[in-house]
Amino acid sequence: MTSSPLFEPAALGNIPLSNRVVMAPLTRNRAGAGFVPGALTAEYYAQRASAGLIISEATQISQQGQGYQDTPGIYTQPQIDGWKKVTTAVHERGGRIVLQLWHVGRISHVDLQPNGDQPVAPSAIRAATKTFVNNAFVDVSEPRALEIDELAGIVNDFRKAASNAIEAGFDGVEVHGANGYLLEQFAKDGANVRTDAYGGSVENRARLMLDVTAAVAEEIGAERTGIRISPVSPANGISCSDPQAQYDYIVNQLDALGIAYIHVVEGATGGPRDVAPFDYGSLRRRFSKTYIANNGFDLELATSHLADGRADLIAFGRPFIANPDLVERLQSGAPLAEMNPATLYGGSAAGYTDYPRFTETSGR
Repeated sequence: MTSSPLFEPAALGNIPLSNRVVMAPLTRNRAGAGFVPGALTAEYYAQRASAGLIISEATQISQQGQGYQDTPGIYTQPQIDGWKKVTTAVHERGGRIVLQLWHVGRISHVDLQPNGDQPVAPSAIRAATKTFVNNAFVDVSEPRALEIDELAGIVNDFRKAASNAIEAGFDGVEVHGANGYLLEQFAKDGANVRTDAYGGSVENRARLMLDVTAAVAEEIGAERTGIRISPVSPANGISCSDPQAQYDYIVNQLDALGIAYIHVVEGATGGPRDVAPFDYGSLRRRFSKTYIANNGFDLELATSHLADGRADLIAFGRPFIANPDLVERLQSGAPLAEMNPATLYGGSAAGYTDYPRFTETSGR
């Protein structure tokens, strides 16, 4: 068995964790009618309950917040009831799970929006990226700029979604402030050219992200609230001219809110860790609670980060897809299975719940 601080117990706010392995959010596009997670979703997460913490796939707070086909929601009672089956299944296996809440902003398509409306964004700037809709990857639609009097409604949608998540049995909530979605679109000047109180300065661009996080923390408790950020990732066509100043400020303010954790994508999401210069240690020093490091970790890098105090928990993403027993495989030194990219998005059990555990493939 491998000795590593990765397999030591930890605490996240008031949530006890059996180890320091976090299952990162992974969009799988398998929600049923009404964007309700079904029985397969409950089985999928329960299979991975040996992770110290599961962060669910990104879940829209409203229909306006949806950007990809067949992603789940948390704004109707059937959706809440569907998620209750997921949280029950995970808890019965001894796991812990939080719900990631998102509004995709401009990373959407008119076919997903209420009444075929335009997607919304801080500014009417179309993202140079694609989305998954009508069973194909297509260019995102041209967005419209949000009016300032619409922003309070979006904050309230996050607040209500957080309350719904607790009703559904989640241990907490993660605000999605990363990867080029709405809150990051406001934070980064490549997508935000507003001249009102939500644009221009570092403080103004951070305002919506901080307003949302404060509302969620107020609703469900700061000890059950976290946020994901990606300071330099170019995901979904996003860019920022001053990421260090922007995120030093954001993390200072997040620390003042007393939330349980920050979940930091170090580098390009799913890509190079050194995509752009950035001092993640600055964020680590500014935040007094739990720091979750994410992006390209293997056992060696995870162990090094934990041993050096650069992180408290380590998030693993795609390895969890083909390895429901990832924690056990890492600890025992068993080889990791490779995922089938053809079954990543959409479909049914194939490539979702049918990946075997190592003991099932080895005959042990």
